[in-house]
Amino acid sequence: MFHKINSVYPSKNMEIVVQFVEGVTKIYDVSPLLSEIEEFSILKKRAVFESVHVGPGGYGVIWNDDIDLACDEIFEHGRVIKTPFDGLIAISEATKLWGLNESTLRKAIQYNKLVKGQDVTKYGHQWVVSLDALKREYGEPK
Repeated sequence: MFHKINSVYPSKNMEIVVQFVEGVTKIYDVSPLLSEIEEFSILKKRAVFESVHVGPGGYGVIWNDDIDLACDEIFEHGRVIKTPFDGLIAISEATKLWGLNESTLRKAIQYNKLVKGQDVTKYGHQWVVSLDALKREYGEPK
């Protein structure tokens, strides 16, 4: 299973903080790769290390054309950390994970199946829903 990446941030000590679309945040230590894989040694330059970004489709992180890490590698070997954003997911991502139409979720909000302020909230133009509420109403993701 692919664990799509929502965002990545460089951290101190050659670690990256990776937020996955399913509401999990992990820290991945890149430092062992610096000596194991020759191409990764360039990441010793802080400016290069800090250039990390999410790859196309969220299936990994990329520094340049030669250096990347797959989402499953990070998910499997990263260390889970707690953040205030754990367990939250954008409705647009929830529709993909659960195989639902966005209108289904909007109607669930309208008819209080997903309760505003408890299960879902809106930030700007984006609705965010808790994973617990999605699992309660629709079961495990597909």
